Amino acid sequence: MRALRTAFWGIVAICLVILGLANRGMVTLRVLPEGLSGLFGISPDIDLPLYAVILIGVALGLMIGFLWEWLREHKHRAEARRRARDVNRLEREVDRLRHEKHEGEDDVLALVDRPAEPARV
Repeated sequence: MRALRTAFWGIVAICLVILGLANRGMVTLRVLPEGLSGLFGISPDIDLPLYAVILIGVALGLMIGFLWEWLREHKHRAEARRRARDVNRLEREVDRLRHEKHEGEDDVLALVDRPAEPARV
């Protein structure tokens, strides 16, 4: 599995190098179209190689997608936390009731009646 992962990332790296070599031409990125830049009197622009523009666009798209998914799954994470708290509370209550049931009895009989506790990981 490790070799497959290494091969996959090697292929991705080769594709990125080929993309960079094929798109070395410089492009101008403008914040405003020419008509609006003349109206406002400012025109912030930057010259970058085309491959950098492509990679920055992909990276921004991934970050926006990850953020969107994280926000969308908030209700599921909150529900999982609530259920984990409920499970912990109920486990403590069961342990308390189990000890109350055997209070005042013979210790050996209490140990025999007590079910085996599952191993915690």
